[in-house]
Amino acid sequence: MKGSVSSKGATGRRGSRYLDGFLEMLSAERGAAHNTLLAYRRDLEDYGVYLSRRGIAAERAGSTDIRDYLAELTAAGASRATASRRLSAIRQFHKYLLGEAISRDNPVATIESPKLHRALPNSLSVEDVSRLLETAERNAAGAQGKAGFREIRMHCLLELIYGTGLRVSELVGLTVQAASADPRFLAVKGKGGRERLVPMSPRLGGIVSSYLKLLRAQERTPSQWLFPSHGEQGHLTRQHFALELKSLAAVAGLDGSALSPHSLRHAFASHLLAGGADLRALQQMLGHADISTTQIYTHVQEDRLKSVVATHHPLARRN
Repeated sequence: MKGSVSSKGATGRRGSRYLDGFLEMLSAERGAAHNTLLAYRRDLEDYGVYLSRRGIAAERAGSTDIRDYLAELTAAGASRATASRRLSAIRQFHKYLLGEAISRDNPVATIESPKLHRALPNSLSVEDVSRLLETAERNAAGAQGKAGFREIRMHCLLELIYGTGLRVSELVGLTVQAASADPRFLAVKGKGGRERLVPMSPRLGGIVSSYLKLLRAQERTPSQWLFPSHGEQGHLTRQHFALELKSLAAVAGLDGSALSPHSLRHAFASHLLAGGADLRALQQMLGHADISTTQIYTHVQEDRLKSVVATHHPLARRN
């Protein structure tokens, strides 16, 4: 089942106006990204088409209507993840209608989200990451000219994503100013326009500083981007970095099909927790708005926590 891509027909003219107002609120008050707004529009237009087929205005929809919509999604073969995402969008939309006094209640308040099985993220071992970093560093040390600059850039990218846990979009979108203002921190603009400071080790700060010097020597026209490109975005794309990463994995003797920029972010989080990092500190570094998102990584703590209890709990010592 697929809804219209325009705002027309989303529960009629009034529903369309409400949807546009809701999206404007998300953009203005919450700083929602363009792709997030598009996703909300697609999901809510699909919901709107369902309501209009039944002659129901959005502000008069009840919990039964929404449950029937979710049942129709399931019957059409939608996954639990899709149903959960749609329900989340509908929940926020009706919360907006209530807040604007357009409707008298929120019919989603009594509806629970579908239970999702959250798969543990694939993570690289410390040995695999070390091999990857050593290969990148070796390539950077032995290359010259334009090819040499690309190898040095790749080494810097790799060290940054594993050393800070940035999202790949945050990584390729780093500005020179964000990376050069303070060698101890990166100023990162993440999801929803939220800004955070991500610490860098002295070693990583040195790698970034060395790369910056080379970049300035290479550039004819200075760019605002840390990883500039001649493409439309002005900086290196996520896709290009992912392709270079797979090529590097092949040289390092690793399985490139199981390697992605996102798996390096996972490795950063998993390896930090395994080393004893605090979950709240990790949440801040990863830029998660909710601690529940970070808690998916707590599987790596199980053995360490068992060891802590066995070693330090008074009853465990007595036994």
